[in-house]
Amino acid sequence: MEVLNHYLFQHRFISIPGMGTLYMDRVPARTDFVNRQLLAPGFAFRFDKYFDAPDKEFFTYLSSRMQLPDFEAIRWYNEYAYGLRAKIRAREHAVWEGLGSFHADDNGDVFFEAFPQALPSKKPVPAVRVIRAQAGHAVLVGDQERSSNEMPELLEESVHVEKASWWTWAIIIAAVAACICFYQFYRYGFRLSSTGNSQSVPAVQMPATNTNK
Repeated sequence: MEVLNHYLFQHRFISIPGMGTLYMDRVPARTDFVNRQLLAPGFAFRFDKYFDAPDKEFFTYLSSRMQLPDFEAIRWYNEYAYGLRAKIRAREHAVWEGLGSFHADDNGDVFFEAFPQALPSKKPVPAVRVIRAQAGHAVLVGDQERSSNEMPELLEESVHVEKASWWTWAIIIAAVAACICFYQFYRYGFRLSSTGNSQSVPAVQMPATNTNK
């Protein structure tokens, strides 16, 4: 069985005739927020019943490690797989030494349950979230790279420029209006009529209407 485990650990899968394929899936590191720790990466076993034909490379490896002819290695592995299937059909746990055991449910589906010590696991490490209020980072502003600490000052400067521009236009408009008023007062004198239209409009007399008709 040790030779089978070595092949599984190296290739991350092993096919079992008449049953399926046992895979080793890599599990990435995970964050446990509740316990404030970081779980180490590792591996997990997964069984797939839809592919159960070992390739030629597997039997070559088996023959070389066991120092047997190819046909003897094939016969030995097929007999081993037959023993696993027989125990599963009998509703027994078919133990794979050093890894775990196979078993079937009421519907006949085969499952693999790994031993806790089958794969070495590393202890989790503490993971405390640190928030830095004044931590700076690079920010792309247009085609220039700025620091995030500079952005409040740049935004404040833009507000001041916008306000100054508004007051500039207000002063210009007020100056133009004052010039117009000064010209009117200079030309017509300081009279109320000078601020309005001084042109007289002649009255037109309408013909009398005969009401005796």
